[in-house]
Amino acid sequence: MHKVEICGIDTSCLPKLTSKECDALLKKIEQGDREAREEFLQANMRLVLSIVGRFSRYNGNSDDLFQVGYVGLLKALENFDYSLGLKFSTYAVPMIIGEIKRFLRDRTSIKVSRNIRDIAYNALKVKEKLQESMPDGEPSLYEIANELDVSQRDIACALDAVSEPISIFECVGNGDDSLMVIDQVADTKSTPESWTENIALCDALKRIPSRERQVLILRYFYGKTQTEISSATGISQAQVSRLEKNAITKLKKLMA
Repeated sequence: MHKVEICGIDTSCLPKLTSKECDALLKKIEQGDREAREEFLQANMRLVLSIVGRFSRYNGNSDDLFQVGYVGLLKALENFDYSLGLKFSTYAVPMIIGEIKRFLRDRTSIKVSRNIRDIAYNALKVKEKLQESMPDGEPSLYEIANELDVSQRDIACALDAVSEPISIFECVGNGDDSLMVIDQVADTKSTPESWTENIALCDALKRIPSRERQVLILRYFYGKTQTEISSATGISQAQVSRLEKNAITKLKKLMA
């Protein structure tokens, strides 16, 4: 076996056990032998490593997946009943896979409901299944939705919800001159000058009386007429007009 460093462990040095040796160690473990337990777990790290390889397409960190898989191995050993005559690997593999799948499902930084996660991962399974019959293409959202009997919108939303977010500083392309995501994102509606003016305006609005601020917000942010503001606030239109003029005068002085 080639040397692989994972979680600080040289996997090429892991021991190999025969079926008889496994059975002998399991008997000792049942009797509380700690050394036998450690030897058995170390030998079965190969089993965890083989399963981790199946999940490489999810781009998970191998060290993280290995540690999670090892937790599954520990749980399998804790719950394994040697007297049933079942092979340990047969019992352990589903538990290790279950731990890794749970980790991959829950590791997104944005919390998503279980129902949405289930739709997303069922959709991914169906996508893989359908791709086997179309090696030169990908199944459409319609085909996946039809297979699951779920609306296309629900599947699209679910897949989007479980997608791994990326940093705006992530590189796009190869080489030292690669652009970052932030370099390709631009606000075409705003300029540095307008940003400065907006900050100054917000600061000035905080410093005028609340009644005048309310009139300005209704008038210029919500597009209300003076008559509509009069009806909403319970004051006359003449008062609204006066409050508006006073507020604008004060804003000009504050922003001068």
